[in-house]
Amino acid sequence: MKIGTTAIEDTFAEAFSMKYSRIIVTAFNDRWLNSAVSAFCGYGSSVIGCDAEVGLEKLIPANETIDRRPGASLLVFGFSKDGLQTAIANRTGQCLMTCPTTAVFDGLCDSETEDNKSGNNESKVDKISLGKHLRYFGDGYQKSKLIGSRRFWRIPVMDGEFVVEDMVGIGKGVAGGNFLVLASDQSAGLLAAERSVDAIADLPNVITPFPGGVVRSGSKVGSKYADLRASTSDAYCPTLRGRVESALADNVNCVYELVIDGTDFDSVSIAMKVGIETAVGEGIVSISAGNYGGKLGKHHFHLRELFATSRQ
Repeated sequence: MKIGTTAIEDTFAEAFSMKYSRIIVTAFNDRWLNSAVSAFCGYGSSVIGCDAEVGLEKLIPANETIDRRPGASLLVFGFSKDGLQTAIANRTGQCLMTCPTTAVFDGLCDSETEDNKSGNNESKVDKISLGKHLRYFGDGYQKSKLIGSRRFWRIPVMDGEFVVEDMVGIGKGVAGGNFLVLASDQSAGLLAAERSVDAIADLPNVITPFPGGVVRSGSKVGSKYADLRASTSDAYCPTLRGRVESALADNVNCVYELVIDGTDFDSVSIAMKVGIETAVGEGIVSISAGNYGGKLGKHHFHLRELFATSRQ
């Protein structure tokens, strides 16, 4: 199968079930919102070595946020409820409470509200503590405010108060959707990867958590060194051609990976399809994907099947 001159390999991406939260951050203006987002998302590329996989889902105009200030929706992914709670609390305390003018709200509360309206108690969003944990920084001067079924904490800080939601929802997401851009040279590969990241950024319910959305150091499971869980994907390293069993054609000299985390299987599928369609073109020899033989992750995204039917 080809899209233009680019071959789509007959393979699949293997992804994992993960817990996720959606955090809404607001601030006085774009400068401080961007500072907060940058700090919160830092060191959040892969759970191989980070406490969570984190990224900006979308920016929110002031007229759509709870406090009518510029906002951002951030998605945070982790393998367990406890791990996710620790990561979000630590990142909020260190990166958001410290940042001038910010406030933090639950981005999944609307789902809970809709489920409760329909009387579907089984669908009620699970919760983890946030403000309930961070309030102690107020040293006894913190105050709570209950609005409807939502509780907020007002923690005194030196520019006024840090407002943070008591609890935030968690859901079941999918992390590790991916595709590989196999290019004739670095320039072509980088331009293709940048096009894909920009296109995916416009989609809801997904993030590309690595720096700039792109991975240069794809990994395989295991290593010759016993203490390492993962090591360089030698089959896709152009400089190792001839020394290892290479997966690269002779005209491929650069490979970039895009990793996509999303709130559900379909959102990741759509993002992969859009990303691949945007990446193909001059200098892109083929598109592949990373998997572990189907043995580790239960979510399989077969590349050619993404284009077999039109998803709306």
